[in-house]
Amino acid sequence: MEFGKLEREIRIDATPEVVFEVVSRPEHMKMWWPEEAAFESEPGAVGELVFGEHATETIKVVEVDPPRKFVFRWIAPDGELPEAGNSLLVTFELEPVGDGTVLHLTESGWREKGWEAAVLEEAFHDHEHGWDMYLPRLQKYAVSVVPR
Repeated sequence: MEFGKLEREIRIDATPEVVFEVVSRPEHMKMWWPEEAAFESEPGAVGELVFGEHATETIKVVEVDPPRKFVFRWIAPDGELPEAGNSLLVTFELEPVGDGTVLHLTESGWREKGWEAAVLEEAFHDHEHGWDMYLPRLQKYAVSVVPR
């Protein structure tokens, strides 16, 4: 199996504008993914995603192109800011389809982490499982914030 890029695609019954807010604003993100999120939605901003008591990840926003794309880096070594070569790159690309949106998720940078093969495989599968669990939550939450 290839562990270079993790990709997922889902259709959401909400406009790209709504979905963009849901994936790029901490107050929305924490409703479907981390327990807490604190960051500014602007390129170069550094913030945090908190998953339980003992799992806090630093994120660095890379690209903000509403309502088409939101990109950030995360999973850097302790004490280091996420940068090219030491972190994973998460890209949410949004495509309008009818009255909804297709969200394309890509998580890359796996090989650049320099992990041993077994560690790489375990982390990759952990993230696959995670996105498979959280993307349906995103889908459901985005629909709940659609103006009525």
